[in-house]
Amino acid sequence: MATQVQDAYIVAATRTPVGKARGVMRNVRPDDMLAHVLRAAADQVPSLDPKVIDDAIIGCAMPEAEQGMNVARMGVLLAGLPASVSGLTINRFCSSGVQAVAMAADRIRLGEAEAMIGGGTETMSMMPSMMGNKISYNPAIFEKQENLGMAYGMGLTAERVAERWQVNREDQDAFALASHQKAVAAINAGKFKDEISPYTVRTHSPDPKSGTVKIAEKIVDVDEGPRPDVSAEALGKLRPVFAAKGSVTAGNASQMSDGAGAAILVSERILKQYNLKPLARFVSYSVAGVPAEIMGIGPIEAIPRALKLARIKQDDLDWIELNEAFAAQAIACLRTLNLDPAKVNPLGGAIALGHPLGATGAIRVATLVSAMQRDPKLKYGMVSMCIGTGMGFAAIFERV
Repeated sequence: MATQVQDAYIVAATRTPVGKARGVMRNVRPDDMLAHVLRAAADQVPSLDPKVIDDAIIGCAMPEAEQGMNVARMGVLLAGLPASVSGLTINRFCSSGVQAVAMAADRIRLGEAEAMIGGGTETMSMMPSMMGNKISYNPAIFEKQENLGMAYGMGLTAERVAERWQVNREDQDAFALASHQKAVAAINAGKFKDEISPYTVRTHSPDPKSGTVKIAEKIVDVDEGPRPDVSAEALGKLRPVFAAKGSVTAGNASQMSDGAGAAILVSERILKQYNLKPLARFVSYSVAGVPAEIMGIGPIEAIPRALKLARIKQDDLDWIELNEAFAAQAIACLRTLNLDPAKVNPLGGAIALGHPLGATGAIRVATLVSAMQRDPKLKYGMVSMCIGTGMGFAAIFERV
């Protein structure tokens, strides 16, 4: 094991409101969303000289088209950060955002950097499909039975998990309903306000009479996905989407979404030099591989490894952000690891709040850090998620 030189502390964390795909954020470019959260994060620590930031590592699950061309560097420059702040785009599918935070922390922990940015951005509105603009599988995938899982749609992997872990339709719908109820309650209680940096969406429409283009502005400061009108009856009427006799529906799966998130991490030396308040210490993380056809159970393997590296027990975790790619896989992880349901997604999860793929991990880091500031009794928190093609990710943070 490599020797840890120093600790990495989060001193700022924020996110955009999350919009439904082809919803309120449909025309907002991903590099603009990224620039917005980078500026907002920097504004949270006005005493920090941005010139000391070494690099911005940004996750994106589909780094092409509007979010191509190294979107990390584009976002840095559009945000008005110094040209000396470089940018790197990474892709580990659904965990890209939190993977970026972890890699930023590693640079500091190894003594290779003193200040870093980790984050993620994703527009699913501007992507023609879940697999981007041009789908081109390697033909070798279809030549061996053991490789077919690499080509499975995510919904089909959820059906496999539901079958193998015996997660029935009723339990999936109940889990989805609870996600919406928790998210709506959190919005009504204002619990997301501190972590969200409101975004001004501008729309352009021609006015034939005047021959001009009208510009309308709308401030978006609330997540678009949670629905107060969701009911068990309504969820129960939805048909399976991925298998004729399956149990996975649009109602018990995560929503396609648009959004971005970012965190600033620094060393203890920078903390003292700029008199910054640490919000959380990055403790550990782990990534684990699982069979691609049951990718949703990835956290089952990743979480114990992250806990071991952190030298804490599962019971020490006070808050768990377990990404709800599908209710089926989230329930399988909960049951297998015997996670405390009261600690898992207390403010709802991706089924209600949305899942802008490469941004979700960074968004959930902002949610966790914000929760830790509200409640001093929270000591350890975790962000975990499954990952397409069969992986799981878990990162642990400590309130300081």
